[in-house]
Amino acid sequence: MAEPIVEVRNLRKTYGDKVAVDDVSFAVEPGEIFGILGPNGAGKTTTVETLAGLRQADSGAVRVLGIDTQRHAAAVRDHLGVQLQEAALHDKITVGEALRLFASFYADPADPDELMALLDLTGHAGVQFGRLSGGQKQRLSIALALVGNPRIAILDELTTGLDPQARRATWDLVERVRDTGVTILLVTHFMDEAERLCDRLVVIDAGRVVAEGTPAGLVDGLEADRTVVVRFGADDAGRARTVLTDLAARHPDVGHVSDGATPGELVVTGSRRVLFAVVPALAETDLVPDDVRTVARSLEDVFLAVTGRQYDPQAGDAGAVTEGAHP
Repeated sequence: MAEPIVEVRNLRKTYGDKVAVDDVSFAVEPGEIFGILGPNGAGKTTTVETLAGLRQADSGAVRVLGIDTQRHAAAVRDHLGVQLQEAALHDKITVGEALRLFASFYADPADPDELMALLDLTGHAGVQFGRLSGGQKQRLSIALALVGNPRIAILDELTTGLDPQARRATWDLVERVRDTGVTILLVTHFMDEAERLCDRLVVIDAGRVVAEGTPAGLVDGLEADRTVVVRFGADDAGRARTVLTDLAARHPDVGHVSDGATPGELVVTGSRRVLFAVVPALAETDLVPDDVRTVARSLEDVFLAVTGRQYDPQAGDAGAVTEGAHP
């Protein structure tokens, strides 16, 4: 296995009496999209800004490309691109002007024209920042994070406020950037975004890592009940409920039967093998459902399993602070 390109060990950061990051550890492999997932205020942005040398940790170790960014932040600056939560450019500056300006900060910058082509901004090169749509501003923000030819890009909440179409387009761009060889740290509070993009991730809650792994691995590792939803016509719904309720009383893989959201729909929960119990029982009594589906589990189920509460992406933390942009 390759040496980690980013390594965080036992990171702790406080603001007064508020603990923003508490003993956070993870490692990022070269070439992957690594997610830092959690609700608003969980400590995600503080973690990556400390990692980038933009904030001073109270304790712990942070290394990027083998370099301690707390002591030698300047040594990794040209290798690390950072896109913070909100782009803050003058409304009158154009896309092309912004890229050329930021390129002038680096000894070996990327070609602004190539970046505009990569991020679908060529047709907007002469458009002023204040006239860009939300999605176009985010694409420009990513371009600015890449203009220094970084080996690692930190993308912080890059799809917040975008409509569904713009979010999906931005996801495609992130994958396109990764395919150029850039390692990406993706900070997000969106579960679907993390599931779609991340090779691996950590889930952070109240400043602590509560889960770590691949999205599929975390979901597959759940020991929680499985759920099957079956729907019947009006003539069969009552009898089906009786059959499945009786099944729940005697079968170890079937736990509970309840009414679903629509008439004739029944929700059956149980073990991993609940489907294998439900289907034969219905077949034996000649009950043919109009629809059968399993309820897919997600990272939200992982969060519930490890924290004991439902995931609320907007849950705030008083430890969070306003964080400014850094070129």
